[in-house]
Amino acid sequence: METVLKVSDLRVSFLGHDKEFEAVRGVSFEVKKGETLGIVGESGSGKSVTARSIMRLLPSPPSYLKDGEIEFQGEDLVQKTEKEMESIRGRDISMIFQDPMTSLNPTIQIGKQIAESLIKHQNLSKRDAKNRTIELLKLVGIRNSEDRFSQYPHEFSGGMRQRVMIAIALACRPTLLIADEPTTALDVTIQAQILNLMKDMQQRFGTSIILITHDLGVVAGMCDRVAVMKDGEIVETGTTEEIFDNPKHSYTKKLLNALPRLDEKKKPKRTPLRTIGIEKGKPLLEVKSLKQHFDVGKGNIVKAVDDISFHIKPGETLGLVGESGSGKSTTGRAILRLHEPTDGDVLYQGMAINRLSKNEMKTMRRHMQMIFQDPYSSLNPRFKVLDIIGQALDIHRLSKNKEERKKRVEELLVMVGLEPSHAMRYPHEFSGGQRQRIGIARALAVEPDFIVCDEPLSALDVSIQSQIVELLEDLQHRLGLTYLFIAHDLSMVKHISDRVAVMYAGKIVELAESEELYSNPQHPYTKSLLSAIPIPDPKIESKKKRTLMEDQIEEDKYQLLQSELIEVSKGHWVAIPIN
Repeated sequence: METVLKVSDLRVSFLGHDKEFEAVRGVSFEVKKGETLGIVGESGSGKSVTARSIMRLLPSPPSYLKDGEIEFQGEDLVQKTEKEMESIRGRDISMIFQDPMTSLNPTIQIGKQIAESLIKHQNLSKRDAKNRTIELLKLVGIRNSEDRFSQYPHEFSGGMRQRVMIAIALACRPTLLIADEPTTALDVTIQAQILNLMKDMQQRFGTSIILITHDLGVVAGMCDRVAVMKDGEIVETGTTEEIFDNPKHSYTKKLLNALPRLDEKKKPKRTPLRTIGIEKGKPLLEVKSLKQHFDVGKGNIVKAVDDISFHIKPGETLGLVGESGSGKSTTGRAILRLHEPTDGDVLYQGMAINRLSKNEMKTMRRHMQMIFQDPYSSLNPRFKVLDIIGQALDIHRLSKNKEERKKRVEELLVMVGLEPSHAMRYPHEFSGGQRQRIGIARALAVEPDFIVCDEPLSALDVSIQSQIVELLEDLQHRLGLTYLFIAHDLSMVKHISDRVAVMYAGKIVELAESEELYSNPQHPYTKSLLSAIPIPDPKIESKKKRTLMEDQIEEDKYQLLQSELIEVSKGHWVAIPIN
């Protein structure tokens, strides 16, 4: 089979403050015609630097291509001038980036951004380029493409923007497509659609693909061969089956072992050593007919949370899952009154907290805390960790003096697996996983009983995710905590949650015990979510039929909004349309 790309002994460094950091250290691999090579590894492993080096997109300075060859169709790209590379990029080699919003120009119409490549590389007239662009938009599954041509990036959803990126990348039918974490920011059903689309385009055009990802489930379903990267080096390569069935390197084994698998039974949960003293069998938190509506102007009301009810028992973890825009994060914020609910009641130990005054609510926050999705933006960059965590102690007057405050902060850092000395550092001096631990320590500072965990894992690598889950479970066991665990990663939710509620369009459409929901889903939307999850096993992925319901769900939306939860078996609730 013809070799399209051959990378030999690639070495890339970054220079700064008279120091050299070698990000890529002697990387070598090949890509054959029509093949998909997966490059996997955690953040900082050198995957994206390798990809951008192939495209010659790294800024110099501070980057420096120190050594190596990048042979593409018999020519060494390292020796090419920038002018020569401009004619190769887009025409012969294209790239899909991780975040489509930052890759698309917000001031230029979507259609013109796609047409630009056709005009430049294929010398098409503006009219022909527009017609070809409309065809491409249809090809990548964007409806009403004639109208969509004139719209701007902000008028598209995340999944639709990624489809536009694929249209741009494939406009000139390149020989090689580099996809750098193309589905990381997407929900699981949208991810499945994008991956299916990439496979379909590959079969149509015979494109070779380099897929860069940290999701081994995606690799199992997409890739022919895999290269595993760690600390700038490739530590293992092989066919996808070889890597999954018989991994040789300890790092590869670690990545595979860290993955929660949907097809595995969840481990028995340890009972919390203590739970708060409320009457046995009574819920700690009850949500009754909660509504959260937003007025977006011109008479338009968004019903982000639309009449939902559920309860959480002391020491329990309730998972709340659904795609972006389903209302799950808004639910968490409404419970804590970070948004003022439009209607309904939130009862904590029988007390309607949505009716408390501001001062009463301030006192109540000692019992109810939140761990946020992005550990960096939720930590004040100008504060040391001592003050980030200590601030909560100050607000609730939980320390008598500076010495006691510092001691308590250090105790909390040790509790979440950090060092006492970390108290004197700033947020930027920590990794993403460490920052999330700081966020957890801050939530624990006031000794709450109930914590809303709002997508606490989405910004983290898979091995770091498993560490944070173990930490949350350990803290729950030791401190008797109760969690509302909000996420779109259904595999992880299964393993941490006692029960799971599925949200769609502001409604809860199904609620059941974790194992029951995953083994016996009843609602079509739940089935769609579960079928879209990639399983880290090439044998299963190759045979799997995904129930992608995008069109069906839109058709059923009216019925869904006219439905109510019915208990179909003990503890298993499903939204049934009202006739």
